[in-house]
Amino acid sequence: MTQIEGQAPRIQPSAETDVYAIAASDLSFAYPEQQPVLEDVNFQIHPGEKVGTIGANGAGKTTLFLAICGILKATSGEVRVFDRPIEAGKFHADVGLVFQNPADQLFCPSVWDDVAFGVENMGFPPDQVEQRVTEALTTTGVLSLADRIPHHLSGGEKCMVAIASVIAMQPRLVLYDEPSANLDLRARRRLIDFLQASSTSQLIASHDLELILEVCDRVLLFNQGHLVADGAPSEIMGDRALMKENGLEKPHSLDHP
Repeated sequence: MTQIEGQAPRIQPSAETDVYAIAASDLSFAYPEQQPVLEDVNFQIHPGEKVGTIGANGAGKTTLFLAICGILKATSGEVRVFDRPIEAGKFHADVGLVFQNPADQLFCPSVWDDVAFGVENMGFPPDQVEQRVTEALTTTGVLSLADRIPHHLSGGEKCMVAIASVIAMQPRLVLYDEPSANLDLRARRRLIDFLQASSTSQLIASHDLELILEVCDRVLLFNQGHLVADGAPSEIMGDRALMKENGLEKPHSLDHP
């Protein structure tokens, strides 16, 4: 486990990869006349890594995601995704964001239309739109729902359709903001299986620490906008004192493997 004091060390890319999936350098964000929500955050994620982002409410996880995909403009510092700087307000095809509430992403008359929406707006011809939508719905296991009305779906179905709407655009990095929120056990297990099988670079923010243990290779622990620990999930989340100090509890499974 790496606990971070002050500035995080800069890690060089490995010989196998020329660039990072994400490189955050001295990243800070604050709303006008308020305390920083993120402050001097430094980390790097390699292509293909599945990294969990944990912390108590208000730790800065969602703000971090919005800065990575360019919805929020950093107050200072920089985020690069596959070595391209993120510019606020611009579309970045390499990054996909799955919102905590699927209803925020599903607004079309049918599931097919929702999943096709992003691909169509990227300018792909109809045959490629059909191919991408079919692949995304098949990969997420919801092809049978293609003609359904999104707001008639269950919570688990909406979650997978929202993911399909993002992966249809084939981003190289997907940000998942509390993906298991409000899912029943069966839908949660389906989500975990999907995340485990995916080869796309992932950054997952979740209070579901057991999901993080099952899916992620690494975890970033945040507290009040600061990155305080970066390392193996079982080591960081298995440190009861560290977790308590940062407003979290040690996962039950680490006490009873």
